[in-house]
Amino acid sequence: MKRRPRRSVPALLSALVLLGACVVITVVAVQMLLGERPWLSYDAVAGTLHDLRWTDVLPAVAGGVLALLGLVLVLAAVVPGAATVLPLNGLFDAGAARGGYRSTLRAAAAGVDGVARARVKLGKRRAKIRVDTTRSRPEGLADAVHAAVTQRLEQIGPAGRPTVTVRVRAPRRNP
Repeated sequence: MKRRPRRSVPALLSALVLLGACVVITVVAVQMLLGERPWLSYDAVAGTLHDLRWTDVLPAVAGGVLALLGLVLVLAAVVPGAATVLPLNGLFDAGAARGGYRSTLRAAAAGVDGVARARVKLGKRRAKIRVDTTRSRPEGLADAVHAAVTQRLEQIGPAGRPTVTVRVRAPRRNP
């Protein structure tokens, strides 16, 4: 069970742009049917577009922007995002939410004696743990944090066990 994030932001932006264009076209069409002066004159728009040449700067820039926007939307649809639910080992189709997984690992790292603050960054295959300590000599702290996080991972039982890396940041020593 690897649930992926929804692509709601690109879909919302595309829908809003299309909705805006449809509203403008509908209002102009209704104004023309009622015999009123439209917001956008069809003759003015058609005349402006007719006067442009393919070698002009405006069509090239507009085409480049639209092509780039289309490429971004296609990439947003095709490239998979980070999994929101990470699969767990077991007989049943079970998973752990990414945020809960990260906070559990952070709590395990923060529970080690001498750790003032812990931060966890989850990747596809790695869990980067960065801890801050108030100890002037942090020797052995990285190993203790690594052991605590590894033990917590054994309790959780993820389907794909990440490699744990620990970085300790200690206060600077005065010479």
